[in-house]
Amino acid sequence: MQTESAQSTQQFVQNDASSRAGEASSGAGNHGESVAAQSSSSQSSSGLASSGLASLVSASADAVTSESEEFGNEAALATPSVSQALVPQGTVVLAATPIGNVHDASARLVALLQEADIVAAEDTRRLYDLANRLGVHVGGRVIAYHDHNEREKSDGLLDQVERGACVLVVSDAGMPTINDPGLAIVRRAIERGIPVTCAPGPSAVLDALALSGLPTDRFCYEGFLPRKHSERMQYLRTMQAEQRTMVFYETLHRIGDSMKDLQDAFGPNRAMALCRELTKDYEEVRRSTISGIVKSIEENPPRGEMVLVVAGASEDEAMAAAPASLPVEDLAVLSIDRALENGLRIKEAIAQVVAEHPLPDGSLPNRKDIYSAVLALKH
Repeated sequence: MQTESAQSTQQFVQNDASSRAGEASSGAGNHGESVAAQSSSSQSSSGLASSGLASLVSASADAVTSESEEFGNEAALATPSVSQALVPQGTVVLAATPIGNVHDASARLVALLQEADIVAAEDTRRLYDLANRLGVHVGGRVIAYHDHNEREKSDGLLDQVERGACVLVVSDAGMPTINDPGLAIVRRAIERGIPVTCAPGPSAVLDALALSGLPTDRFCYEGFLPRKHSERMQYLRTMQAEQRTMVFYETLHRIGDSMKDLQDAFGPNRAMALCRELTKDYEEVRRSTISGIVKSIEENPPRGEMVLVVAGASEDEAMAAAPASLPVEDLAVLSIDRALENGLRIKEAIAQVVAEHPLPDGSLPNRKDIYSAVLALKH
């Protein structure tokens, strides 16, 4: 005998053929990538995966039924049902949604969409679009839960959890809290002692990291690069000594400028990968040096939002990049020496010295302070 979650998953498989024809762009990726229609070959393999999900849920249900029949009603009462295991009551569940290929949805996500009491969605339209693609009826109350209202909505949702509700939190794609809403309710749940768990799944960060071919034993996720050139350069200077593999997000409109800034900050020969359209038909991974990626972008501009994976600094690079906070007086002396040695105007020498000695936070020393110190030394 199958549970509702098993039935809903099987319905997903049954509706697969019809849903494929309607697959078009929908919000995806932790940072807003769109869901693209899958090719016929990927549809075939995805159909097998979908059947596997249905079999998994059915097998779990059969196991519970078999154990109940063998050991009697007492065992049945002591053993949680598949529904209880997949959709825990009195709990906040953060669930990952597909970042591109809709068939990456897990059996647990299907069950949660069907049976959660409340679904807090970053975009309710995209939630219903995803449910339609999965052939799932969203059984609970749906509310909008996004960057602009998550703090004010969190306590009200947690009040419902305390009354026994299962509250499902989903973003447009990927895992909530990773460049998406969700952190506010997690923090409040921890403060209030309310259970919170995850239904893990697709992640643009981890996909790109795995596909990059760069070291994965130590890495840091840095989100979107700053939008303005000056802020981006200040930020990247703070990362020059970072020895872990670095993962960034970037958009189509800023990728050219950001890549040039990466080259200025890390040099042209640092290994990296540019990943786009992850899990979709047009998935692409460009692996090269930073200068190689800069050239490829100029020759063949990529579309969509991208994940940039950059190798960490070597030990020598890290030591060379470690900021030395010199006093203003020392910087003034260096500037005077630079001006005399290279026949520069003092202001030009100060500009060079300042660029070579960023402060620990990535900002640059104040030129006016150094110029005043230079004048003081001359008197």
